[in-house]
Amino acid sequence: MVIIKDYKVIEKEDDTNFCMLILEGGLEVAKSNQTGKFYATKRTCSISSTFDEETCKGLIGQKMHGKIVKVESEPYDYEIPSTGETIQLNYSFEFDPNGEFNEEVLQNEMVS
Repeated sequence: MVIIKDYKVIEKEDDTNFCMLILEGGLEVAKSNQTGKFYATKRTCSISSTFDEETCKGLIGQKMHGKIVKVESEPYDYEIPSTGETIQLNYSFEFDPNGEFNEEVLQNEMVS
């Protein structure tokens, strides 16, 4: 299960707008690469929608079936908001409405 946490209005090049829903997954425990200690986290991602802003506001807090999966991507720079530090990542998070994506299969398909 994921929860609709927020939404964001995106302006397209043709000056029209659309809304992205911000999704948040359940509680997870991860291990820090730097300290080796465990910490609690939640995965987040966004998906496009056909909803107007008013509808998106009403959806905040609603639960949806599915999960947020980690998918390998081309390396990119990411700035950590709390510290301003820039790191390089080679993955992103995507919403799987079926909750059945196998992350290893997705990574292999991207290489093919």
